[in-house]
Amino acid sequence: MHMKVDDIYQFFHCPPPIYLSKELAVCYVLAVLVRGESYGTELIQLIETEYPAFRLSDTVLYSALKFLEEEQAIAGYWKKVEGRGRPRRMYRVRVDWLDRAQDLARLWHEYASRNNYPIPTKPSAR
Repeated sequence: MHMKVDDIYQFFHCPPPIYLSKELAVCYVLAVLVRGESYGTELIQLIETEYPAFRLSDTVLYSALKFLEEEQAIAGYWKKVEGRGRPRRMYRVRVDWLDRAQDLARLWHEYASRNNYPIPTKPSAR
């Protein structure tokens, strides 16, 4: 298939989503977790809702979560959810990491704002 000039206009009119790198994913995850605890599926859903131009793959997300746990930046724990068969893995920022988490979250917000996305003002759904 050959590209047409109209394809170029279409690309800029409706660009494909930008997939986060691990570095961006770490900062994004912390930006969400400083607002409150969350879990993997919600982190993926929130980015699509709050930042429609961005996407986060499962692989990159879980790599970022593993990195943050190894750095002892976040704590993961299992939580039984009413009406759900198996427990859900929840994550939260460790208190001693809160300042650094907020600083890395700021990097995400600056990056997102350069792509025309303001900082979400509402807390994430829990």
